[in-house]
Amino acid sequence: MTRILIIEDERSIQRLIEYDLLQLSYEVDSAFDGIEGYKKASSSNYNVILLDVMLPGMNGMEICKKLRDDGNNSYIIMLTAVDDEYNKIKGLEVGADDYVTKPFSPRELSARIKVGLRRESLKTSLEELIYQDLRVIQSSYEVYKKNQKIDLTLKEFELLVYLIINKGKALSREQLLTNLWGYSYDGDSRVVDVHIFKLRKMIDPESNFIKTVRGIGYKLL
Repeated sequence: MTRILIIEDERSIQRLIEYDLLQLSYEVDSAFDGIEGYKKASSSNYNVILLDVMLPGMNGMEICKKLRDDGNNSYIIMLTAVDDEYNKIKGLEVGADDYVTKPFSPRELSARIKVGLRRESLKTSLEELIYQDLRVIQSSYEVYKKNQKIDLTLKEFELLVYLIINKGKALSREQLLTNLWGYSYDGDSRVVDVHIFKLRKMIDPESNFIKTVRGIGYKLL
């Protein structure tokens, strides 16, 4: 059973989201402030967390960062009433996988959730992937460089796996968006650039192991 946690302080929005998700046979839990939401997300396993940005007690950005610092790998979708680049990039930087701007349609939200649930499809039959001095353990979402663990967000992990599986191929930003985010992301390919930048910084800031292919996108050497 797919388990989804809604952390949203506006009761009317929470009820609408919960109703739509229950119609899709998801198991749904809710929290109405940041502190309660963080406690629930930390104490139980959820496949997807729908996280409002503006919350009493602890805001969504703080919750997302703390969860990722704790090692929580749930697929986190930020819910925001503010449609601006700063909040989108900030959410991605603290570990969110996606965002939805209010007001949103039930169809859009369910599509975003299905994208998150499709992350398992990135796994190959191999338990481990080896690339140069990197060892990637897919079942536990762990990455090691020379036996030293590197902490990546879920989306950074998925991006690394996809690059390794397709090493040597030039991958367009649109291709990465389609395969990792599952939709056009409103044509905003900067989300790919942000994750590539962070992946380079985490894996090896001195190396250009992810090459920029001018006019196309990226490829793993």
